[in-house]
Amino acid sequence: MKAIETILWDDDTSSIILIDQTRLPLAYRVVRCRTVDRLITAIRRLEVRGAPALGVAGAYGVALAARTVREKDFHRYLEMVETSALAIAHTRPTAVNLSWGVQRVLSRVYRSDSIAEAHHLSLKEANKVADEDARSCHAIGDHGSDLIRDGSTVLTHCNAGALACREWGTALGIIRSAVESGKEVRVIACETRPLLQGARLTAWELKRDNIEVTVIPDSAAAHLMRNGEIDCVVVGADRITHDAVFNKIGTYMHAVCARAHSLPFYVAAPLSTFDPVHSGSEIIIEERERDEVAFYGGHATVPEGVPVRNPAFDATPLDLVSAIVTESGILQSPLDWDYIAQTRRVI
Repeated sequence: MKAIETILWDDDTSSIILIDQTRLPLAYRVVRCRTVDRLITAIRRLEVRGAPALGVAGAYGVALAARTVREKDFHRYLEMVETSALAIAHTRPTAVNLSWGVQRVLSRVYRSDSIAEAHHLSLKEANKVADEDARSCHAIGDHGSDLIRDGSTVLTHCNAGALACREWGTALGIIRSAVESGKEVRVIACETRPLLQGARLTAWELKRDNIEVTVIPDSAAAHLMRNGEIDCVVVGADRITHDAVFNKIGTYMHAVCARAHSLPFYVAAPLSTFDPVHSGSEIIIEERERDEVAFYGGHATVPEGVPVRNPAFDATPLDLVSAIVTESGILQSPLDWDYIAQTRRVI
């Protein structure tokens, strides 16, 4: 399978190139971010999305800030780079990888002795973050493929594929690795309202790789489980705390239904997605714009004046999770947080 490169650094122009995921599946377009403001816009508009990809975007964003800040006084230069970096980190509050990637590269900038060294060290560390993400996803795929039986039908929600990472994917990385090992795997992709990341992105990726995929309405999942048409559920994660997995809204519903039908519910995530500091109740759930729900294809679907709730994520209690697949292996509850804290890639 030819890898999809979701986000990369262009040395020739000192800019970030990323796939515009708002255009898929109708058009394949790339965006070039030459400024931090343009990158922030790309993150807010979901041109780039998915926890691991946001970690890479945050890392490259600091490298971009280090190159675009125009200040000769080194102390003032560091302050301005930090301001830009924190603006990137605060763009989306729920996914921990974004702030993790920012802080990891920013820490390298702080250790610089000159502006020139800050340029060099920030890009070196950002490239390291991107390369590690690619290796992590392949390792997650290798570990997780052991959980997928030959002939399985796997339900997944939202998009935790190459488009959500540097390449390969987490949940879809497991499916890709299972297929590469010779297993026959079919995928049921929930459409994932309101922005249809499952229908638009997951189905696009899997069709591109000739992996059998069928799209269903989110609300059809329990029906298929009851009819014996699903063998397991595999999803990604945006943050994993001591007590919950935060992922795209609707994930919790699938976990409850999987438990009710005695189906395994697996989460695929790199260790950078784990949050060893906070509990689930401390995490801000991002609420997105009303129009994402109230309009479809430019037409109103909700009467004017009727309020809309549009949370982007929900929290699935860990006791509903059968296993978490990481680059270091398969973890089960209760999690060994001492091990996670020691292994997690924190600078």
